[in-house]
Amino acid sequence: MTLWSRYRGHALVTLFVILVSFLAFLLMKSNARETSTYFDSRDLIRQLKQLDARLDAKIIKTRISDEYNYNLLAIPTADASRRWDQLVALNSNLDNSGIWQARKKAYLDATAEKNKVIEQFQAHNTALRDDLETLSSIEDTIQTDLEPYSVEHPVATLSVLYSASKLTLSALEYAQHVTNLKADKVERQIQHLTTQKNSLPAALVPSIDRLIDQANVVVREQPLVNDLLDRIGFIPVAASLDGINELLNENQRRAELQDRQYQIYLSVCAALMALLVFYLIIRQLRSYALINQMNSALQAANERLEQRVEERTRELKEAQSELMDTARTAGMAEIATNVLHNVGNVLNSVNISADLVTRKLRASKVQGLGKAVQLMNEHAGDLGDFVSHDEKGKLLPAYFNQLVAAIDTEHAEIVQELAQLSKSVDHIKEIVATQQSYAGAAKLLEPLNITDLLEDALRMNTGALNRHKVTVLKDYQPVPTILGDKHRLLLIMINLISNAKYAVSDLSNRERDITLGVRVVDGKTLRLSVKDEGEGIAPENMKRLFTHGFTTRKDGHGFGLHSCALAAVEMKGRLYAHSDGPGKGAVFTLEIPLNTVHMKEEPAPANTSQLSAY
Repeated sequence: MTLWSRYRGHALVTLFVILVSFLAFLLMKSNARETSTYFDSRDLIRQLKQLDARLDAKIIKTRISDEYNYNLLAIPTADASRRWDQLVALNSNLDNSGIWQARKKAYLDATAEKNKVIEQFQAHNTALRDDLETLSSIEDTIQTDLEPYSVEHPVATLSVLYSASKLTLSALEYAQHVTNLKADKVERQIQHLTTQKNSLPAALVPSIDRLIDQANVVVREQPLVNDLLDRIGFIPVAASLDGINELLNENQRRAELQDRQYQIYLSVCAALMALLVFYLIIRQLRSYALINQMNSALQAANERLEQRVEERTRELKEAQSELMDTARTAGMAEIATNVLHNVGNVLNSVNISADLVTRKLRASKVQGLGKAVQLMNEHAGDLGDFVSHDEKGKLLPAYFNQLVAAIDTEHAEIVQELAQLSKSVDHIKEIVATQQSYAGAAKLLEPLNITDLLEDALRMNTGALNRHKVTVLKDYQPVPTILGDKHRLLLIMINLISNAKYAVSDLSNRERDITLGVRVVDGKTLRLSVKDEGEGIAPENMKRLFTHGFTTRKDGHGFGLHSCALAAVEMKGRLYAHSDGPGKGAVFTLEIPLNTVHMKEEPAPANTSQLSAY
């Protein structure tokens, strides 16, 4: 085998990769400047020139119009600024060009100068227009002031009024067409009116002085306004845009020339690739016979491979089945541990209720009923005489009355404890159902009185709280009746109260207090909190607090807070904790959306913020 035969395939692949890379490079270079960008830029320049022409047209209109509405001059300026920003963004690839930067600067300088002159025009034109508008009113004022004086001096009055009218008319004519002759005419009339006012009473002089001052302002401001208008029209904004347009045209011509060169290179590259493809086709045809010869061998190998694949697939399915069984077993184990933990909390309440019922039955007054009946049986023959005359018999009616009252009391207490026992058993059933449906099944929502629910949670922890001499403080704010998952909320509160009890159980130097809080936040969130003054939480344990299996107690298992956090999430809420560090206590807070049955608030219980011992 020759060296070419050995490395022919590698050489062909290398040549193909080189040709493809070169072709891609040429395609990218040929499309480096998009024609649409050039035409968009040309269109923006055309719009900028049109806006500048509109501005010049408005300036001419302003020159010949009676109303100098200079606000109209700002509209084309704002539009031009916006289109200029678009033009600069389209041609950001030219930022490294010195010519581009120079022509940009020329346009910006011309635009800035034009805007500056427009602002100066606006300032002077405002003063001029105000003076022109007040000329006629001042003339009317002079005529009004001269009416009392005209009775005694009619000739002098008419002369002054005539001079004032001529001055007003001359000032208005000068504002329309500024010439030196008209300026001299206004000046002569001002001097003439100044001479005439000296013959008038002092009370009539101020209005004539105002007219003279306004005429002087017109003579002074009108040439400035006209000069500013002329300067606005001569600023070379359009010429700078033509320079930018020429630069873009030159760049486009260069890009088109470069594109033609790249097209030639693309043609050569395409021809080489066509030759390579033709060679590969011939080589493929020559290899076709060899492929047919090897086809049978490949089919046999394929059959053997399919058999191995089938065997391997069967093994993988069996392994997958075993993994699924293992995962299911692990999940069931986790659910079982959560169930046992939560059921254990409720069983404390069940044991307390059962113990109370047992003790009441053992100490029941019903035993005395048997003794009384035995005494009556001993005197069955003379029962009437026994009850009427015997000292013991006389006591039987009163004893029976007392016995009935005592049995009624015992019955009510036993019924109450059995009802609490039934509640705890129902909660155990709900805990099991809740843990079995942790995959996301919907729970039944029912109207709940939150304070009653907290009291139930306290009753289920009564024995442990009494045993550890824990004092419970209640901070219950008014809360409306809500729609909620009773048993999930009860599960969480039982766990939080139990944890708080453990946190303060080892305290010996201060009171063992825990605080239960309930309030509505922002009218849409229900917040329940359990605060203790116990051992606190170390900072390094805060992030792992709700992790499955994490606990700091020697006899703990780390299932309670984990299951509570899951239950809070399922209610679209959250459970979080805060502690300032070891020995500084902790507060656990549950927040859930407030779904109210009605917005009427339940009154706070009488023992709100009071001490209650359990």
